[in-house]
Amino acid sequence: MLEHIELFFKSIFIDNMVFAVFLGMCSYLAVSKKVSTAVGLGAAVIFVLAVTVPLNWLLDQYLLRDGALVWLGPEYADYNLSFLSFILFIATIATMVQLVEIVVEKFSPSLYNSLGIFLPLIAVNCAILGGSLFMQSRDIQSLGLAFNYGVSSGIGWFLAILAIAAIREKIRYSNVPAPLRGLGITFIITGLMGIGFQSFGGMLTGGDDAAPVEDEQRMDYDKVSEIKKENLDKEDIDEKEISYNDAINE
Repeated sequence: MLEHIELFFKSIFIDNMVFAVFLGMCSYLAVSKKVSTAVGLGAAVIFVLAVTVPLNWLLDQYLLRDGALVWLGPEYADYNLSFLSFILFIATIATMVQLVEIVVEKFSPSLYNSLGIFLPLIAVNCAILGGSLFMQSRDIQSLGLAFNYGVSSGIGWFLAILAIAAIREKIRYSNVPAPLRGLGITFIITGLMGIGFQSFGGMLTGGDDAAPVEDEQRMDYDKVSEIKKENLDKEDIDEKEISYNDAINE
């Protein structure tokens, strides 16, 4: 359970698709002028990542990895189809995006028209493919963790585009210097938001590092105390020897 919680928060805040690895920036910049369109696209991205990452995990585990075809028989144990990863991952993503496009056009024509070309372009959104490739490179161990990673990565991208859309709606009425209006101030705000999100990095690592440091400090303190005690005992013995010699001489 702790592993799921750690992966969830890490994917949203620390390894955010936009602020950590700068994936999906085209849609992030183009569809973030209004909160309504940002919410629609963000929800679509969450759905696509939540479906495609687990599906691609199954493809990777049972088809693409070196020796993954052993379930077909011992004679297939030496087969390696990893060179087909990009093709199969993109095919899975394109299928899901087509499904999302059909559903959005059917039930929300206004959102479909406002998103325009960027809805079908989710299929070639590097954040979507990046989710599957990161899942593969990080060697996620179970289908549940893969689903968790897909959902949390989508939520991270959703929060990023929602936040910048809300800010861009507000700064329309602000006195922004002319050279920075438009994408200029958007890039600056994105950089500042990225710094803020990266500050969550200590949230999952501080506790692990604190214990060894405290143990090391405690060991150093005990060692110093032992050395001081030895020195005091030695000084006490020397003083007694001096007193005894003085008594004999007298």
